[in-house]
Amino acid sequence: MQEGAVLEMRGICKHFPGVKALQDVDFTLREGEIHALMGENGAGKSTLIKVLTGVYPKDGGQIYIAGKDAPVKISSPQDAQNIGISTVYQEITLCANLTVAENMFIGRTKGAFTKWKDINERAGRILESLQIPASPTQQLASCSIAVQQMVAIARAVDMECKILILDEPTSSLDEQEVAKLFKLMRDLKAKGVGILFVTHFLDQVYEVCDRITVLRDGKLVGEYAIENLPRVQLVSKMLGKELDDLSEIKKEGEGETVVSDGAPVLQASKLVSDAGIKPFDFAIRKGEVNGFTGLLGSGRSECVRAIFGADKVLGGQVMMDGEKVRITKPRDAMKHGIGYLPEDRKQDGIVGDLSVRDNIILAMQVMQGPMKPASRAQAEKFADEYIALLDIKTASTETPIKQLSGGNQQKVILARWLLTDPVYLILDEPTRGIDIGTKIEIQKLALKLAEEGKSVTFISSEIDEMLRTCSRLIVMRDRKVVGELTGEDLTQNKIMATIAGGE
Repeated sequence: MQEGAVLEMRGICKHFPGVKALQDVDFTLREGEIHALMGENGAGKSTLIKVLTGVYPKDGGQIYIAGKDAPVKISSPQDAQNIGISTVYQEITLCANLTVAENMFIGRTKGAFTKWKDINERAGRILESLQIPASPTQQLASCSIAVQQMVAIARAVDMECKILILDEPTSSLDEQEVAKLFKLMRDLKAKGVGILFVTHFLDQVYEVCDRITVLRDGKLVGEYAIENLPRVQLVSKMLGKELDDLSEIKKEGEGETVVSDGAPVLQASKLVSDAGIKPFDFAIRKGEVNGFTGLLGSGRSECVRAIFGADKVLGGQVMMDGEKVRITKPRDAMKHGIGYLPEDRKQDGIVGDLSVRDNIILAMQVMQGPMKPASRAQAEKFADEYIALLDIKTASTETPIKQLSGGNQQKVILARWLLTDPVYLILDEPTRGIDIGTKIEIQKLALKLAEEGKSVTFISSEIDEMLRTCSRLIVMRDRKVVGELTGEDLTQNKIMATIAGGE
């Protein structure tokens, strides 16, 4: 092992049916350092952590731990814990109905023979040493999310972990709570603990980390000292776009879409939801395709969910055609002519056990209400029409939608919203996980809808696709809007520089 290393992973491979999730990946964590593991969605971060913590068996490679003469075999999370690896996940995995001390020592007490006075005193000493503002005897539910995260870390530290994995621990925290967590991380670093930190927030990486390892498509891109990797270079490596790749991608078809100079179809000011995004302004005009861009976790999806009322709106104002409207839930948005194809089609889009026909008419039926059900003949007519229009590959209108390919499921959700004749359509990752032919069809459809006078917001992780489709981009970083790009500024370099912070 390298001098000072507490963990070395060498040549790690992990395969799933049809997918090489990790291909010959190396990772080294040193004693007393905070090391960021970075990469976009599907890069392999979660898989690497699950291999390290025994959730997944590896298909190749070796794992070395300081103090062990030979490679270690980690077959379960308990194995990982026994050799000093502790993990604190984004979602709190403690028991809110138990006390702080009970959570810290859960699984390590002696039942009826437990001396709770001693346990509480020991918990108190740990909390005090880590400066965690909680009492051993208070119920965990009474603590803030940040303090609950710290209690989870305290539990890990008391179990004498040498390696602490923090998987998106700041996603639910405000700025003050993040500052407290970072102080705790620095204290643990000073005590020699190696911390593997997974986050989507670039500012946090550069505030607290010593080194960065970047993964992309299951492969190691590289390992870098924080001072040797400017933010714009980090963004470039995560996205796989070189800074000198300035080939501008023009829209397909005949010329540019003509955007109306009139009043915005929709205009939001100081809009904010309970998803943690900063208040933002947004507008879209008739015949425009615009988009939100940024790294995964930047807040792009949370912005459109707020516009559609899919997340609880906490403040701000929305105007449509110059008149103030109140959108607090998706049905409100639908009544005002807004459609929304969600990022996660399986979770939020399709109803798997329903037929293709019933999935297509779903939004129309919700808008008409339960007292005006569509007749079977109407439903069949609409389904046949949109199956033909979008070339949906299905055995029949009766086929359960869960039996269709991902691309055809996506087309069914598009058909659902087109049937409602929306004035404004939000497409969040409409081409993720589908074949290239269907991708191009959906991009062309977005542009065609704009030519017909509809307004479209298009979100994609692929910069090429955004440049091909959008005439204006709103750039997100760390859950706030940091720029807006149009015209000559719509280039890969300008987008990446804006995401990185103007470098």
